[in-house]
Amino acid sequence: MKCLNLVCFLVVFTCLTQSASSGERGLNQAPEGFVALFNGKDLTGWKGLLAKPYDNPIKRAKLSPEALAREQAKADKSIREHWTVKDGVIEFDGKGFSLATLRDYEDFELLVDWKIVNPRGDSGIYLRGAPQVQIWDPDQHKVGSGGLYNNRKNPSKPAMIADNPIGQWNTFRIKMVGERVTVHLNGKLIVNQVVLENYWDYSRPIFPSGQIELQCHNDPIHFRNIYIREIPRDEGTRGLTEEEKAAGFVSLFNGKDLTGWIGDTTGYIAKDGRIICQKGGNVYAKDEYSDFIFRFEFKLTAGANNGLGIRTPLNVNAAYQGMEIQILDDSADQYKNLKPYQYHGSIYGVVPVIRGCQKPVGQWNCEEVMAKGGHIRIKLNGGIVVDADISNITKTMDGRPHPGLHREKGYIGFLGHGSQLEFRNIRIKELK
Repeated sequence: MKCLNLVCFLVVFTCLTQSASSGERGLNQAPEGFVALFNGKDLTGWKGLLAKPYDNPIKRAKLSPEALAREQAKADKSIREHWTVKDGVIEFDGKGFSLATLRDYEDFELLVDWKIVNPRGDSGIYLRGAPQVQIWDPDQHKVGSGGLYNNRKNPSKPAMIADNPIGQWNTFRIKMVGERVTVHLNGKLIVNQVVLENYWDYSRPIFPSGQIELQCHNDPIHFRNIYIREIPRDEGTRGLTEEEKAAGFVSLFNGKDLTGWIGDTTGYIAKDGRIICQKGGNVYAKDEYSDFIFRFEFKLTAGANNGLGIRTPLNVNAAYQGMEIQILDDSADQYKNLKPYQYHGSIYGVVPVIRGCQKPVGQWNCEEVMAKGGHIRIKLNGGIVVDADISNITKTMDGRPHPGLHREKGYIGFLGHGSQLEFRNIRIKELK
């Protein structure tokens, strides 16, 4: 009997010990590859979201530094009063302002536990400063949590109700790459590669970067185990991905020299997987292309000006005898009075661009240009900035003749305008 009691004691003790250590590891301890956004002790790394109308990132960006500091002080005071940390859990009392990360994020995978405290509770998670992955009481709304609630054109509802009962913990796994969002709730896939629309301006793509926000919606809610894994866009000279190879993309740059390029090759050099424009002129891939998807990455210097010529002849002004997709440091003071058809990503002089997707000078940007007949679509850092049919354009926005606008075939390359900048990961897929 004593032996049996001892065995029982050891079994119970072992189970309790394992349970405790598992809980210790599980609570606010980042999984491999992730970092904690919440340290389990206080709100270090978080700030208050500014009050309306400056919860809108577009309006917030227009504040002077002094006004921004004043508004931020008010928001931070509010979160200290209404967002508290207790036993490794962020508890929100339902009053005040939303909680936001101190820094912005681009592409990422986010893990977060959340718990609705009362029936009819409502909250959400803003991605890159835009609403939202929905959190609410499914018994009240007959739709589960996890949908992209503010979408108008793209799906806004989850595929199923996967919520646990009110008062129990739920776990989101949210992945955002470019403009597309995937959501798992409690291990079930409920949103799959859906484009998140820009609630703050539906005419614009979602912001390329922004803060993550835990929404204040006048209802108490708890959060814990908040982790993030950033997905790098800056992948260096990675070459073609397996998906690109399968899709038929080929690389136009070998990463070592300018073999396969023609034109002003003396104005450009190849170094460490990059093509560096040293105030050069025009340089083109050696073959002509008609319909295609062209992808490349570029890094600007302050005030840089270049262009992407497509379907252009050689030895001409490609902006007019062919077509130029503008490459420009939009942030430079010298360009502040340009027309919308002159900024980065525009079809120069012809089609204006939706601005706001360009990264700061010194960071790598990813761009994709699709040309199929008269349909030209341009993506910058995952956001669609031009989507136009030029087939019926007879009058240009700049009032100048563009005799090459409707050319069906020509060369593709970079148009130097006396500025230094860099290119890499240059690849193309011909469309048949």
